[in-house]
Amino acid sequence: MEIRQLEYFQAVAKFNNFTKAAENMYVSQPSITNGIHHLEEEIGVQLFDRNQKKVKLTVEGQIFLQRVEKILRAINDAVVEMQDFRDLNKGTIRLALPPMIGAYLFPNIFPLFKKAFPSLELTVFEEGSIAARRMVEKEDADLGLIILPTSSELLNTLAFFTEQIVLCTSKTHRLSQEKAISFRQLQNEKIIMLKEDSHHRRLIINECLKNNFSPHIVFSSNQIQTIKGLVANDSGVSFLMHMVTCHDKNLVSIPLEPNIEITIGLIWKKNRYLSKASQAFIDFITDYIASPEFKKVHSC
Repeated sequence: MEIRQLEYFQAVAKFNNFTKAAENMYVSQPSITNGIHHLEEEIGVQLFDRNQKKVKLTVEGQIFLQRVEKILRAINDAVVEMQDFRDLNKGTIRLALPPMIGAYLFPNIFPLFKKAFPSLELTVFEEGSIAARRMVEKEDADLGLIILPTSSELLNTLAFFTEQIVLCTSKTHRLSQEKAISFRQLQNEKIIMLKEDSHHRRLIINECLKNNFSPHIVFSSNQIQTIKGLVANDSGVSFLMHMVTCHDKNLVSIPLEPNIEITIGLIWKKNRYLSKASQAFIDFITDYIASPEFKKVHSC
């Protein structure tokens, strides 16, 4: 049994098609067909049902695929680990982070990290915390800088700081002079929200439901500047992190009652090799959050 045969098998299982698998692997279709035929002969079971328009895994094939994916993942992790030993200052980090963190925390982090590690490549996916978490769980991202989940069986978490959620209004809004706002006061308000993949959105909706009303959402966007502009123009109110609003002269930030806080931190998948590049990013962020520079930039 060869590793290449396992890769061919995984590709056909992914595309349900020998031709597409061959194109993806940059080999001829006969190479794929022969490789899987020899594999089936060696293990003594049929892996694919070829009697349908689309190739479909047999029951045995489904079980075998689970084992093969673990084997190939372990091989890939071993190769990556060896490359790290060879090139300590080279690597790629795939980072997923939500719009608010991307807009107001990351711009200060990125240039400092690139200055410290100029040869490390940082690929950023801007997704809501829920989507970012899924990406890390599925290994489509190495790290997530997100609103942390309360618990996770699949993820390691490293908390950095807590952030207050505040109500944002225009300067002329009828609630703008309030010292604190309860959710009961908001049941008739037009609300501007982040999109569905946001933990932040779910948190606010749940609070509304606890107070016996469904929020009247008039607009959803992951563009923070768009949300702030609409609020400033009195198109509705919104809920944002305090650090996003505290320096904005066009908005009024009002504490919620009871106070709502979220925890910002890093996540990465348990039981998966953590590259030296990813570990360097974790260490860098840990030091940055503890630095006077972070406290100066994000103090309000």
